[in-house]
This record gives sequence, C-alpha cells and structure tokens, in this order.
Amino acid sequence: GTDVKSTVRTVYYYNVERRENVLTLKVCANGFLYNMVRIIVGTLLRVAQGKIKPDDIENIIKSKNRSLAGPTVPSIGLYLNKVFY
Repeated sequence: GTDVKSTVRTVYYYNVERRENVLTLKVCANGFLYNMVRIIVGTLLRVAQGKIKPDDIENIIKSKNRSLAGPTVPSIGLYLNKVFY
C-alpha cells in the first residue's frame, strides 16, 4: 500500500535536448509519483515519433486518462541527478 495523500505534483520546468542519439530530459518538480518520469519520457518519445502532437499533452493531462499518454519506458538510462530541500 501507499500513504500518498495527494497525487498532485507541480512540475516547475522541464527541458529536452537531443545530441545525436542521446536524448536528455531534465525535470524539476516538488515531488514525483511512481513511474511519473518514465511516463513523461514515454509520452515525449511518442511526440518525437509524431504519434502525439505537442499541443495534445495538456489535454492528455487534463483528461486524467493514462491510456492517452505514451508508454512507461524502462528505467535503464534514467537517474536522479539532484535533490533540493
């Protein structure tokens, strides 16, 4: 089980950079939910593939329908860089 009282998180910024075959996504938020970043990455990969339009992301979030977002990508290659208090 979990003791999470609220699933609301604030994303302060994100940045996506591509250098050849390496895609770097930086996300700053007041907290992260289980698989949240992996789902964000999967959704942005669908945008890069042209399967989701960038303008659709806001509506995907507002719909609260997980099936509209991209897949949960594997954790390989993802890491926590910094924690601010």
